[in-house]
Amino acid sequence: MKNYINISVLDAAKYRIAKIFDEFEQVYVSFSGGKDSTVMLHLVMDEAIKRGVKVGVLIIDLEAQYSDTIEHLKRCVSFYEKHIDLHWVCAELLLRNAVSNFQPKWCCWESGKESIWVREMPACAADLSQYDFYAPKMEFEEFMVLWGEWYSKGKKTAAMIGIRSDESLHRYRAIVSDKNGLCHNGLKWTTKLNKLLFNVYPIYDWKTEDIWVFFFFNKHLSSNAIYSKMSMAGVKISQQRLCQPYGDDQRKGLWLYHILESDTWYKLINRVSGVNSGALYIQENGNMTGYNHVTKPSNMTWKEYTNLLLSTMPEVTRVNYIQRFKKFIVGWKKRGYEFIPDEAPHELEVKQWVPSWKRMARCILRNDFYCKGLGQTQPLSEAYQKFKSIQSNRRLKESTEKQVKNIEAQAELF
Repeated sequence: MKNYINISVLDAAKYRIAKIFDEFEQVYVSFSGGKDSTVMLHLVMDEAIKRGVKVGVLIIDLEAQYSDTIEHLKRCVSFYEKHIDLHWVCAELLLRNAVSNFQPKWCCWESGKESIWVREMPACAADLSQYDFYAPKMEFEEFMVLWGEWYSKGKKTAAMIGIRSDESLHRYRAIVSDKNGLCHNGLKWTTKLNKLLFNVYPIYDWKTEDIWVFFFFNKHLSSNAIYSKMSMAGVKISQQRLCQPYGDDQRKGLWLYHILESDTWYKLINRVSGVNSGALYIQENGNMTGYNHVTKPSNMTWKEYTNLLLSTMPEVTRVNYIQRFKKFIVGWKKRGYEFIPDEAPHELEVKQWVPSWKRMARCILRNDFYCKGLGQTQPLSEAYQKFKSIQSNRRLKESTEKQVKNIEAQAELF
């Protein structure tokens, strides 16, 4: 249930930001160039400049981005140059490619493929050797968390994230869910990542209209011109998104590259497998990717159709789905389903209350590589697991050394 207070969302955001500056030793902004993170940057920098302190700015450059976005990033960096600690990261990160079974992941800024990069690496790109946790071909999500841990360097640190709760149910839950104490001083708009690092969402209660009202009254501040082009292309303001173009949700806007930036579009086709067909079929017919509804040949069961789809896949992709389907089947057998039904009532399938072969077929048709539609998750990379092991050993060593010092100090007393 929403509780309204007698204060504007702008004043509320400014209050939250000031509170974070009061209670944290250092602050950094995760800046993508999108409208939300841009508002976040401008508000945080306004407070930082008043206080005469520098703010960290993290830009994860995913190579395949609108040229308008890159120009906007450069303008903001130049505008706040004297007040920021810039980390423009162009790293080899593994990203989801939801438009191809033959290349389910792609790696941005991959070494050895410089000739087909969508664009040249910017001159201001950070030196990756300073990040002791980094390993080529890490997952994007893992890099974000580990970078925050690296940046904190033993100081209480706030990571300012420009997400809004009305954008998706997932983001709404991230804000309002009971975090069991995993927040800063009971503030629901913060999330504890570790002892010293917190994600902070000061504009969580803003609507899309609030974002554009802010830019209307602050025309002197930079905004991303790509949104104006999206509006001219007929995209509703509530559906305008900026992110890497090949993800499970993001692929629905892939066709826009063809219209808005034709030069970038032709580079995208050459860069990642499945772009052209993915953009065509996702725009024209959601059935091709299993989003509107899924159908099968009338002479086949869903189990037979699932096995047929598996037989047409490259080996790596097929093995991934088979392993995940086995896990799905075993899990439901433990819950009393000796045999998996071919299909079940749609309402129950949508809520994931029952298993079925139709659900498995839908995962393949959606190119749901991690089978999130079956309640499964993305695995951690080897690099992440290795770093967490090193981090755990480091904490154990520090704890042991502290205990030894305490024992020595007590011995001196006697």
